[in-house]
Amino acid sequence: MTLDALTAVSPIDGRYRSKTESLADYFSEYALIRYRVRVEIEYFITLCELPLPQLESFNSALFEQLRDIYRNFDEASAARVKEIESITNHDVKAVEYFIKEEFDKIGGLDDYKEFIHFGLTSQDINNTSVPLSVKEALEEVFYPQIEELIAQLKEYAEEWKNVPMLAKTHGQPASLLLDWARRLRYMFIVSASSSQPCVTAR
Repeated sequence: MTLDALTAVSPIDGRYRSKTESLADYFSEYALIRYRVRVEIEYFITLCELPLPQLESFNSALFEQLRDIYRNFDEASAARVKEIESITNHDVKAVEYFIKEEFDKIGGLDDYKEFIHFGLTSQDINNTSVPLSVKEALEEVFYPQIEELIAQLKEYAEEWKNVPMLAKTHGQPASLLLDWARRLRYMFIVSASSSQPCVTAR
Protein backbone atom coordinates (compact mmCIF):
# COMPACT_ATOMS: atom_id res chain seq x y z
CA MET A 1 0.00 0.00 0.00
CA THR A 2 1.43 3.35 -1.05
CA LEU A 3 1.59 6.06 1.60
CA ASP A 4 -0.62 8.99 0.64
CA ALA A 5 -3.43 11.13 2.07
CA LEU A 6 -5.82 8.17 1.92
CA THR A 7 -3.57 5.50 3.42
CA ALA A 8 -1.76 7.51 6.13
CA VAL A 9 -2.45 6.23 9.64
CA SER A 10 -2.72 9.75 11.04
CA PRO A 11 -4.44 12.78 9.45
CA ILE A 12 -1.29 14.71 10.31
CA ASP A 13 0.42 12.87 7.46
CA GLY A 14 -2.81 12.55 5.51
CA ARG A 15 -5.31 15.31 4.86
CA TYR A 16 -3.29 17.91 6.81
CA ARG A 17 0.10 17.03 5.29
CA SER A 18 0.24 20.29 3.33
CA LYS A 19 -0.04 22.21 6.62
CA THR A 20 2.25 20.04 8.75
CA GLU A 21 4.98 19.09 6.28
CA SER A 22 7.54 21.43 7.87
CA LEU A 23 7.21 19.45 11.13
CA ALA A 24 8.68 16.37 9.43
CA ASP A 25 12.11 17.94 9.97
CA TYR A 26 11.54 17.63 13.71
CA PHE A 27 9.15 14.76 14.44
CA SER A 28 9.50 12.18 11.66
CA GLU A 29 11.43 8.92 12.05
CA TYR A 30 14.15 10.45 9.88
CA ALA A 31 14.32 13.51 12.14
CA LEU A 32 14.51 11.42 15.31
CA ILE A 33 17.43 9.44 13.91
CA ARG A 34 19.20 12.67 12.92
CA TYR A 35 18.72 14.11 16.40
CA ARG A 36 20.04 10.90 17.95
CA VAL A 37 23.15 11.11 15.78
CA ARG A 38 23.60 14.75 16.78
CA VAL A 39 23.33 13.99 20.48
CA GLU A 40 25.77 11.08 20.21
CA ILE A 41 28.31 13.21 18.34
CA GLU A 42 28.07 16.16 20.73
CA TYR A 43 28.36 13.80 23.70
CA PHE A 44 31.50 12.24 22.22
CA ILE A 45 33.01 15.69 21.65
CA THR A 46 32.20 16.62 25.25
CA LEU A 47 34.00 13.51 26.49
CA CYS A 48 37.03 14.63 24.48
CA GLU A 49 36.85 18.12 25.94
CA LEU A 50 36.70 16.93 29.57
CA PRO A 51 38.96 15.16 28.66
CA LEU A 52 38.24 11.50 29.36
CA PRO A 53 41.77 10.08 29.81
CA GLN A 54 41.37 7.65 26.91
CA LEU A 55 40.28 10.49 24.62
CA GLU A 56 42.90 13.01 25.68
CA SER A 57 44.90 12.42 22.49
CA PHE A 58 41.91 12.91 20.18
CA ASN A 59 42.64 15.64 17.64
CA SER A 60 40.25 18.51 18.38
CA ALA A 61 40.71 19.76 14.82
CA LEU A 62 38.42 16.90 13.82
CA PHE A 63 35.47 18.14 15.90
CA GLU A 64 33.89 20.04 13.02
CA GLN A 65 34.34 17.03 10.76
CA LEU A 66 32.49 14.96 13.36
CA ARG A 67 29.69 17.53 13.45
CA ASP A 68 29.41 17.24 9.68
CA ILE A 69 28.13 13.70 10.27
CA TYR A 70 24.83 15.13 11.54
CA ARG A 71 24.97 18.38 9.60
CA ASN A 72 25.09 16.43 6.33
CA PHE A 73 22.73 13.71 7.52
CA ASP A 74 20.17 13.00 4.80
CA GLU A 75 17.51 10.43 3.95
CA ALA A 76 20.14 8.08 2.51
CA SER A 77 21.96 8.22 5.86
CA ALA A 78 18.72 7.45 7.69
CA ALA A 79 18.09 4.54 5.33
CA ARG A 80 21.52 3.16 6.21
CA VAL A 81 20.67 3.38 9.91
CA LYS A 82 17.46 1.44 9.21
CA GLU A 83 19.47 -1.22 7.36
CA ILE A 84 21.71 -1.63 10.38
CA GLU A 85 18.64 -1.74 12.64
CA SER A 86 17.26 -4.66 10.62
CA ILE A 87 20.25 -6.62 11.90
CA THR A 88 20.62 -5.22 15.43
CA ASN A 89 16.86 -5.00 16.03
CA HIS A 90 17.72 -1.97 18.18
CA ASP A 91 17.22 1.58 16.93
CA VAL A 92 19.74 3.43 19.11
CA LYS A 93 22.39 0.72 18.74
CA ALA A 94 21.97 1.10 14.98
CA VAL A 95 22.80 4.81 15.34
CA GLU A 96 25.95 3.90 17.27
CA TYR A 97 27.08 1.50 14.53
CA PHE A 98 26.30 4.08 11.86
CA ILE A 99 28.54 6.62 13.59
CA LYS A 100 31.32 4.03 13.82
CA GLU A 101 31.06 3.61 10.06
CA GLU A 102 31.37 7.37 9.66
CA PHE A 103 34.45 7.33 11.90
CA ASP A 104 35.94 4.71 9.59
CA LYS A 105 35.36 7.03 6.63
CA ILE A 106 37.33 9.77 8.41
CA GLY A 107 40.08 7.27 9.15
CA GLY A 108 42.56 6.84 11.97
CA LEU A 109 39.91 6.77 14.70
CA ASP A 110 39.86 3.05 15.56
CA ASP A 111 41.21 3.70 19.07
CA TYR A 112 38.30 6.00 19.86
CA LYS A 113 35.26 4.29 18.31
CA GLU A 114 34.35 2.33 21.43
CA PHE A 115 33.75 5.59 23.27
CA ILE A 116 30.79 6.38 21.07
CA HIS A 117 27.74 5.98 23.37
CA PHE A 118 30.15 5.41 26.30
CA GLY A 119 28.34 5.21 29.65
CA LEU A 120 24.94 5.90 28.11
CA THR A 121 21.62 4.10 27.89
CA SER A 122 19.24 4.37 24.96
CA GLN A 123 16.95 6.54 27.04
CA ASP A 124 19.77 8.99 27.71
CA ILE A 125 19.85 9.55 23.96
CA ASN A 126 16.07 9.57 23.48
CA ASN A 127 15.39 11.83 26.47
CA THR A 128 17.78 14.40 25.03
CA SER A 129 16.90 14.04 21.35
CA VAL A 130 13.14 14.38 21.71
CA PRO A 131 13.13 17.54 23.92
CA LEU A 132 15.70 19.08 21.57
CA SER A 133 13.44 18.41 18.60
CA VAL A 134 10.48 19.98 20.43
CA LYS A 135 12.56 23.03 21.41
CA GLU A 136 13.76 23.65 17.87
CA ALA A 137 10.32 23.05 16.34
CA LEU A 138 8.91 25.69 18.69
CA GLU A 139 11.68 28.17 17.96
CA GLU A 140 11.90 27.64 14.20
CA VAL A 141 8.31 26.84 13.19
CA PHE A 142 5.68 27.48 15.88
CA TYR A 143 6.78 30.78 17.43
CA PRO A 144 7.47 32.51 14.09
CA GLN A 145 3.96 31.60 12.92
CA ILE A 146 2.49 32.88 16.19
CA GLU A 147 4.32 36.16 15.64
CA GLU A 148 2.84 36.37 12.13
CA LEU A 149 -0.63 35.74 13.56
CA ILE A 150 -0.24 38.48 16.17
CA ALA A 151 1.00 40.90 13.50
CA GLN A 152 -2.03 40.09 11.34
CA LEU A 153 -4.41 40.62 14.26
CA LYS A 154 -2.81 43.99 14.97
CA GLU A 155 -3.28 44.96 11.34
CA TYR A 156 -6.96 43.97 11.44
CA ALA A 157 -7.46 45.80 14.72
CA GLU A 158 -6.19 49.02 13.16
CA GLU A 159 -8.05 48.53 9.88
CA TRP A 160 -11.39 47.75 11.53
CA LYS A 161 -11.10 49.91 14.64
CA ASN A 162 -14.23 51.89 13.77
CA VAL A 163 -16.33 48.92 12.63
CA PRO A 164 -19.08 48.13 15.17
CA MET A 165 -20.38 44.63 15.75
CA LEU A 166 -23.21 43.24 17.80
CA ALA A 167 -21.87 41.62 20.94
CA LYS A 168 -23.65 38.72 22.59
CA THR A 169 -23.94 37.42 26.12
CA HIS A 170 -25.19 33.90 26.84
CA GLY A 171 -26.19 33.69 23.18
CA GLN A 172 -28.39 36.76 23.41
CA PRO A 173 -27.82 40.08 21.60
CA ALA A 174 -26.15 42.64 23.82
CA SER A 175 -24.52 46.01 23.27
CA LEU A 176 -22.55 47.15 20.25
CA LEU A 177 -18.83 46.48 20.36
CA LEU A 178 -16.06 47.88 18.22
CA ASP A 179 -14.29 44.99 16.49
CA TRP A 180 -10.79 46.15 17.46
CA ALA A 181 -11.55 45.29 21.11
CA ARG A 182 -12.25 41.68 20.13
CA ARG A 183 -9.09 41.54 18.05
CA LEU A 184 -7.01 42.91 20.90
CA ARG A 185 -8.48 40.26 23.19
CA TYR A 186 -7.42 37.55 20.72
CA MET A 187 -3.94 39.11 20.54
CA PHE A 188 -3.70 39.02 24.33
CA ILE A 189 -4.73 35.36 24.45
CA VAL A 190 -2.31 34.33 21.70
CA SER A 191 0.56 36.36 23.19
CA ALA A 192 -0.03 34.90 26.66
CA SER A 193 -0.15 31.36 25.28
CA SER A 194 3.02 31.70 23.24
CA SER A 195 4.97 33.19 26.15
CA GLN A 196 4.70 30.02 28.24
CA PRO A 197 8.10 28.48 29.09
CA CYS A 198 9.11 26.02 26.41
CA VAL A 199 11.23 22.87 26.64
CA THR A 200 14.92 23.73 26.79
CA ALA A 201 17.74 21.42 25.80
CA ARG A 202 21.23 22.06 24.55
